[in-house]
Amino acid sequence: MSEAENLLRDAHVRRYRETGGEVGHIWRRGAKTLLLTTKGRKTGNPTTAPLIYEQHGENYVVVASQGGAPRLPGWYRNLAARARTATGDERERLWRLAAQQWPDYDAYQRRTGREVAVVVLERTG
Repeated sequence: MSEAENLLRDAHVRRYRETGGEVGHIWRRGAKTLLLTTKGRKTGNPTTAPLIYEQHGENYVVVASQGGAPRLPGWYRNLAARARTATGDERERLWRLAAQQWPDYDAYQRRTGREVAVVVLERTG
């Protein structure tokens, strides 16, 4: 991620938090975003990423696209056990749901050689 992209991400997170989501929850073209904080695998430092999401029942679905980059995003590599990667028919169904929220995901998938991960964030205890 470039320095400019980091600055935009950090500004989004800051405004989201300052306003309790009033600014930042609804993003470009009406897409809904959530804030996901993960702990760095190597540093142990927390990092927060604003992610476009869709709700599926009580779970949240996010896509590890990183704009179609060849590598998975850092937040995905840092996920703990509260998340799982959808596969097979479930992945296809949830992909369509997520792409309704952000149609650019289809372009991101075409841009990369890897299968873009569809992640289900499940509530715990």
